[in-house]
Amino acid sequence: MHWKIFAVSLALTVSAAAQTSPPAGKRPFTFEDMMALKRVSDPVPSPDGKWVVFSAVEVNLEENTRKSRLWIVPGAGGEARRLNLTENEEERPRFSPDGKRLIWTSKATDPTQIWICNFTLETGGLDGTPQQLTTISTGAEGGIWSPDGKNILFLSKVYPDCKDDACNQQRDEELKNSKVKAQVFDRLLYRHWNAFAEFKRSHLFVQSTDEVGRDAVEHGAPATRASGSTESLPTSNAARDITPGDHDVPPFNLGGQDMYAISPDGQEVAYTSNIDEVEATSTNNEIFLVAIAGGTPKKISTAAGSDATPLYSPDGKHLAWLSMARGGFEADKARLFIYDRQSGKTRDGSEGFDRSVGGFVWTPDSRTIFFTAEDRGEAPIYALPLDAKEPVEVARLHADELALPRDGNHLYFARASITAPNEIWRLDVSGSPAEVVKRQPAAVTRMNEPVLSQIAMQPLEPFTFKGAQNADVSGFIVKPPNFDPAQKYPVKFLIHGGPQGAWGNSWTYRWNAQLLAASGGYVVVMINFHGSTGYGQAFTDSISGDWGGKPYEDLMKGLDYVEKTYPFIDKTRVAAMGASYGGYMVNWILGRTDRFKCTVSHASGFNTESFWGTTEELWFAEWEFGGPPWKSREVYRKWSPHLQAEKFKTPTLVVHGQLDYRLDVSQGFELFTTLQRLKVPSKFLYFPDEGHWINKPQNSRLWYKTVNDWADQWCGAK
Repeated sequence: MHWKIFAVSLALTVSAAAQTSPPAGKRPFTFEDMMALKRVSDPVPSPDGKWVVFSAVEVNLEENTRKSRLWIVPGAGGEARRLNLTENEEERPRFSPDGKRLIWTSKATDPTQIWICNFTLETGGLDGTPQQLTTISTGAEGGIWSPDGKNILFLSKVYPDCKDDACNQQRDEELKNSKVKAQVFDRLLYRHWNAFAEFKRSHLFVQSTDEVGRDAVEHGAPATRASGSTESLPTSNAARDITPGDHDVPPFNLGGQDMYAISPDGQEVAYTSNIDEVEATSTNNEIFLVAIAGGTPKKISTAAGSDATPLYSPDGKHLAWLSMARGGFEADKARLFIYDRQSGKTRDGSEGFDRSVGGFVWTPDSRTIFFTAEDRGEAPIYALPLDAKEPVEVARLHADELALPRDGNHLYFARASITAPNEIWRLDVSGSPAEVVKRQPAAVTRMNEPVLSQIAMQPLEPFTFKGAQNADVSGFIVKPPNFDPAQKYPVKFLIHGGPQGAWGNSWTYRWNAQLLAASGGYVVVMINFHGSTGYGQAFTDSISGDWGGKPYEDLMKGLDYVEKTYPFIDKTRVAAMGASYGGYMVNWILGRTDRFKCTVSHASGFNTESFWGTTEELWFAEWEFGGPPWKSREVYRKWSPHLQAEKFKTPTLVVHGQLDYRLDVSQGFELFTTLQRLKVPSKFLYFPDEGHWINKPQNSRLWYKTVNDWADQWCGAK
């Protein structure tokens, strides 16, 4: 789930047609171009399908900020426009069931709160002045409407021993004003991802909107506004915590489909939590049911692995969720489980499907589920009728964030490729899956066309070779924008993270293949080695316990294939680059071969034993290496790059962030110290304010410049 530093979602494999020069009037891609792109996400169609509201993040390089705004576009496509002309950062819009109201999360206040406004379906605009709906001192996010329109379910992080908001507010004030910042820990997961524990837990809250919310909008009840007013909605509408206790609801995640849902009658909530295991050593999330009024929850899942993202069928007869069979393993196949609410029986709806199910959505008639799944460098859309044994692939592209309006005729989704970031598309899904297959999706938004129309991009070109165990292994190349087949080009050899991740025809703002190819004129090569996702679960499983075995063999054989097959490759000028597991593999390469002119090791694992002791999610290392070091020391030592340090010769750029608790910054320090002690040419790019990913715009600019300059220093023009 979280180790995939740049294990990007996968997509459409395109034709390997050569492009020898940029089209007239177009230029190579630059970092400034990339920062000018709007990051579109979260399409939310109105119930009648007439409008789609969505979020778009805009980057301001000078201010070093990324801010999300709300936009709206006709459901059939057309010109998008800002929905709410404010400087506030806003995201996650959600229509009321009748489409006449809209809620969203706003940073007009600190902490964030959920706001509400009437919506005019005829003209597609807000009707009246937006009002702050939630006033909880710990902030509110993740809001969804109950299907009856009477309540909103939202998330807030609270102190589990506090019984009311006054207690939470007092505790926050005491900590804020305390001269002592020390903390005492007595259990694991005391820090996670990029932050230390606040001793708070994420809980689900319910707040009524049937009276107060509508009255506030229609009759102008005072609210906290961006103008600075501190008035708020009546306190009689206080939110209720329906998942109290010392556990997180939902567990930590880095985005994706909601891990909670409300039944169609508005009386029950299904949610994901991990309450029976130590979170640092277990992925055994479970599905629970609780009355929306609160009460004792009921656990309905039984799998040993993670059960998550429950979603009710519109007719209320079923509840679907994603289930993994094995605990402690984040990359097990996600199966689509379907629970019969009357009988209490659960079945695997994707039993014969050897791919991991991604985001999914029910059709309004409750007869079919549409979902995405990674498949051989793609993320197609599949249809699974409830009475079918296998799903049907209905669209071969890279899709995510599926959404269906009430009429169910058009499926909306976010679509990306190697040449463009997310835009919103739609597909006519009326009729049978056999009919849907024959149709082509259509673009709804073109937010980034003004920038991309000026840029020369190259397609993703696939290739296949025989890798470890004589298995077919896939790879891709991206040529530079001014490609000339008569020339020789240096190579940036990218190694993906995860390790259970994959490359494909998708877009990423980190490790962007188009930008890496355009900067200095390189061919970018990417291999989906043993352990990659989208090629069947057995292929994915094959890396566990074998980190430096089959994957290393695949990478070397894949590079051999590229050098022999493509005459424009200069095999004397190849830079190996990777992050997370990809950084680990770079470190492994340092002790195995001198074929690379230079390497870049970002957020890497260097000493497997010390990385076990400094990471937060222990279940990851213990699955991959067969237990803690004292039980599986031979495996840890077999695959630890630091034990081959005497062989290191290749110039290496080390990159690490102080706030990286996935692979602690000490791993980067150990690697750099070793390189310097061995007098291997090396540099350390250190970010005191970043974690596993480099997110701040100006930090990202420095990262790209430093990485590209390092490659140019050793692999640039002869």
